[in-house]
Amino acid sequence: MSVDANSAWIKTAAVIAAVPLLVYLLRRPPTAQAKAAVATSKPAPPAATPSPPGSPLIASGADSVTTSDYPTLSRFIMSQTHDQELTILLNALALACKATARACNKAGIADLFGLAGEVNSTGDDQKKLDVLSNDIFINALANCGACAVLVSEENEECIIVDQANAGRFCVAFDPLDGSSNIDCNVSTGTIFAVYEKKGAGPASAEDILRTGNDIVVAGYCMYGAATELVVTFKGKGVHGFTLDPSLGEFILTKADMKIPEGGGKKIYSCNEGNSSNWDEPIKKAVAAFKDPKKPYAARYVGSMVSDVHRTILYGGIYIYPADAKSKNGKLRVLYEGFPMAMIVEQAGGVASCGMFKGTIQRMLDIVPSDIHAKCPVILGAARDVNFVLDQYKDECHMLQEVFDGESDGLSPGLMRSGGDHQVVCFADTGALGLVGCFWIPMHLTSLPLPECNSPTAVFVQVFLKLVEVFPSLSAPL
Repeated sequence: MSVDANSAWIKTAAVIAAVPLLVYLLRRPPTAQAKAAVATSKPAPPAATPSPPGSPLIASGADSVTTSDYPTLSRFIMSQTHDQELTILLNALALACKATARACNKAGIADLFGLAGEVNSTGDDQKKLDVLSNDIFINALANCGACAVLVSEENEECIIVDQANAGRFCVAFDPLDGSSNIDCNVSTGTIFAVYEKKGAGPASAEDILRTGNDIVVAGYCMYGAATELVVTFKGKGVHGFTLDPSLGEFILTKADMKIPEGGGKKIYSCNEGNSSNWDEPIKKAVAAFKDPKKPYAARYVGSMVSDVHRTILYGGIYIYPADAKSKNGKLRVLYEGFPMAMIVEQAGGVASCGMFKGTIQRMLDIVPSDIHAKCPVILGAARDVNFVLDQYKDECHMLQEVFDGESDGLSPGLMRSGGDHQVVCFADTGALGLVGCFWIPMHLTSLPLPECNSPTAVFVQVFLKLVEVFPSLSAPL
């Protein structure tokens, strides 16, 4: 036998002899020293922290295949409300949000950018995605068996669900808020408010033309880097869910969302392109926010969902006031103002219309006159919203002082109204009769004015004083 052959035989014999030893070592239980060595070389995974009793379960590692407990939207709703029909309704809304998110993600590929060639109920140009998302929400809600009345921004009239398929809820929604931004891939969203039908009779628009205090559930879904659904139930806080694409489910990721204590970051959000048409209190407030000594940061996306979502998470204020072009504001009460006001208040903030129809009003207290009624919107941290409202209060006090000190003898009478102004006529009750009139902002005419005799000179004196204090007033007619 050659040397090479002998060497190969020896190696083969050695391998065969080592097999029993390897089997023994693999089956042998590890020693304490070996366990300690493994523990020091490979850190143990963090232990799951159990949720406190009574608190909602938050997703932890929900994207891991080893997760076995998923705090889904359906599970959360049932635990909070124990209402099966409401759970069905929210599931239908969630399905419509998922379908709309998919449409937004594929808009470029599916040729969904651009205009549809029509206008909606309030005269805005409709985008293709406006039409598609509206159809998605109507089909999902009308066929879920939980809805009686639907109000959409895109439909002129409210939709009454067939009695055989109707439920006990009414839903107002903006299917695609901020759709003017969709072509440039900026975040958009859906806003909704849910009411319970008034009685057992046939459904009508009256079931939903109520104050925001009657809302059962309000929420919005934001289509951005992630798809996030934020909902609030009256008295049960604000909660955020994130869509897990691998599961096709909304998973609870933010429980009991609150605007940061003290107002959070100093951010103001408004379209300053309209500033020349604002009233003086809004101009003064925004000017103060831009004070070079302690300036606020300006952040404005142009999608209400995105701007309000940031305000809740970071703090600050969102403003969309009435102006000379939009006398009652531009945002719709039922499916933009009300739901966002309820969410912000439940998150610890303040939501107001500012000076609206003669008084400073909490937004949820107003009564919409029709399903597409509009209102001014001022909402966010109490620190900043109350500062804006103080500007209105200061203006009212200044005007009252003018009349109290200068107008003994003037008898004002409302002659007619026009837009956001009224013609106020000041009359001398003596032989001179009517001595003059001028335009004055509607919210100022709600103040009580004294009524007694006065010479013409007093009217002239008071009017000049008014123009001095309020330069926005026009000259006498």
